[in-house]
Amino acid sequence: FLKRRWNPLAFEISEAQIEKIVEQVLRSLPDASAPAAQWDATGYGGRKFIGIFESMEAAIEATAAGYKALREMTVEQREKIITEIRRLTRAEAETMARLGVAETGMGRVEHKTAKHLLVADKTPGTEDIVSEARTGDHGLTLVEMAPFGLVGSITPSTNPSETVLCNSIGMVAAGNGVVFNPHPHAIATSNYAVDLVNRASKAAGGPEILVCSVAKPTMETAKVMQTHPAIKLLVCTGGPGVVRAVLSSGKKAIGAGAGNPPVIVDDTADIRKAAKDIIDGCTFDNNLPCIAEKEVFAFQNIADELIHYMRQNGAYLMSAEQADALAQIVLVDQEDKKTGKMRRVINRKCVGRDADVLLSMIGVKADKEIRCLICETDFGHPFVQEELMMPILPIVRVGDIDEAIDLAVKAEHGNRHTAHMHSKNVDHLSRFAKAVETTIFVKNAPSYAGIGFGGEGHTTFTIAGPTGEGITSARSYTRKRRCVMADSFRII
Repeated sequence: FLKRRWNPLAFEISEAQIEKIVEQVLRSLPDASAPAAQWDATGYGGRKFIGIFESMEAAIEATAAGYKALREMTVEQREKIITEIRRLTRAEAETMARLGVAETGMGRVEHKTAKHLLVADKTPGTEDIVSEARTGDHGLTLVEMAPFGLVGSITPSTNPSETVLCNSIGMVAAGNGVVFNPHPHAIATSNYAVDLVNRASKAAGGPEILVCSVAKPTMETAKVMQTHPAIKLLVCTGGPGVVRAVLSSGKKAIGAGAGNPPVIVDDTADIRKAAKDIIDGCTFDNNLPCIAEKEVFAFQNIADELIHYMRQNGAYLMSAEQADALAQIVLVDQEDKKTGKMRRVINRKCVGRDADVLLSMIGVKADKEIRCLICETDFGHPFVQEELMMPILPIVRVGDIDEAIDLAVKAEHGNRHTAHMHSKNVDHLSRFAKAVETTIFVKNAPSYAGIGFGGEGHTTFTIAGPTGEGITSARSYTRKRRCVMADSFRII
């Protein structure tokens, strides 16, 4: 369709020049300390947050009191609290989005606003808690979904307030009290959401402190949470390290781990639509969602056409030299504390940045209309192998469906998180879905359709692949209790 064309850099960049460019670019990024007079970890705009404590022990104690009050409330009263959480989330969605971008420097305000609205509209409430009854010759057995009690939740910097709100709705719907240990880089944003839940609870007639957090979350406060006897369930949404820590705590745990979602585009797909869907999904909140497209495997005979339409949808085609120069910036060497060996890791200063900002780091000026950086690479390129969480999308050409599935499954690294495919061949779709075994598999749509945004089904920001709960909801935070009446109460 189009001849493959490279645009090599017309200049060479030394390491010193790269460091200077990166330093200049980072100085121009949003400064989290700039609006410090308006917000910090314990308040916003002169309003002191409710439910924020100096120590994890105090937060757990306050959560226990809130849980006790919640247990005295009916399910209908619980739902009134959730309705008020939804209302406040809609009303303050943009405020939390702006705060999240200002504090973390990651993502896009308009997309974070949309995520908050998604949480408000599509997170299941008490309707998700359904009892079961069975009768027979020997009487009646009732199975009900009961709360665990106190839930300890560790939340990320990528979707901070969204995760706090989504978890709060589900966990409170299940009847639990919740204490949060937010990511240290998103304390104010996370605690704003904690405060919102408590304001909603008070307005709806619930306890003034229903969920809690700490002013200075650390690994130590997380450890206190994980070992405290009052905490009956741990829920972690974050990187591999914190998920492993939670899963080794000895408590019941739900872990939402990492992903590296591949996309296959075969020669039966609607290529124009596939290109737009992939760019829309990859660039949503600058690729921060763990479900977002991370690498593309395109059939050789449609790859040029796919790239053409990607460029029409805001993608900038990098040359091989540009891609390699950028790789030296977005991935850095770090010593592995266990082995002592050096390994390539993501440069956190680049996560969630706008595409034009990333380009400027290698001396290329681009306007804000550029949403995504695409490049052709081989399978071994670090852009393919690493989950970058940046609007960078490598494209690998493949000869047929066998090669596509083989490479896509390998690139996913067994996380079994999310995968995508654009095809009209049902056999191809079925084969890939069976081979990759991911919790979410999106066909012929942007990645965010997998969490209910433009697709059917409820939403969540805690996708528990490692522990099997999958797309979590209120029922995920319950335990089954059985009540038996033997030889009685069957009326037929």
